Amino acid sequence: MDRCVHSKGTRTHPNKAQAIGTSTSTVWQYLHRVKLAGLEWPMPAQLASDDAALEAQLYPPPAPRTLPRGMPHWPTIHREIGKPGVTLDLLWQEYRAQHPDGYGYSWFCRAYQEWAQRLPVTMRQTHMPGQKLFVDYSGKKLGIINPDTGEIREAELFVAALGVSGYTFAELTWTQKLPDWIGSHVRAFAFYNGCAGRPERSRWCKSTAMKE
Repeated sequence: MDRCVHSKGTRTHPNKAQAIGTSTSTVWQYLHRVKLAGLEWPMPAQLASDDAALEAQLYPPPAPRTLPRGMPHWPTIHREIGKPGVTLDLLWQEYRAQHPDGYGYSWFCRAYQEWAQRLPVTMRQTHMPGQKLFVDYSGKKLGIINPDTGEIREAELFVAALGVSGYTFAELTWTQKLPDWIGSHVRAFAFYNGCAGRPERSRWCKSTAMKE
């Protein structure tokens, strides 16, 4: 069909379409492909006798597309950021490990904040100043080195944060047992120079303190 469409002569496109039993638009498409391929009539001998070679000239594989930078999956980022010890910096490093040509840290943080602000209101928490103090252990122990013996003893990290400002108090205790749990609260209230309306356990960590 390609050879018939591009045959030499004065036939119009409708005449050619009628002669080979196809539509005028199909004739135009063939001629357009012939032009893009840089072919002229008569065709080279190797194409005139080789349908596969001619088809390869008229229908070359598409040029490889330049892939866009990998976009972070914000729902996963949002879910991971709530886990103990996980920060935006850590999540950005994991993202760049998967996408070496990905976005920078400043863009990553700004884009996440913009995404988070668009979450439905039902997924946000609204706090009144002084109403809540969020408290819990971080979930990760820290090693304390005895300078005399070199012995390493693990300690628990207690963290308290005001709901609105995020103003944070943190201290280390040897255990999560009730005396340490209560003592950390007392020292946190002294640090804030007052007591929040309602201390509230974080949903991220289940310590042993409330079991004893």
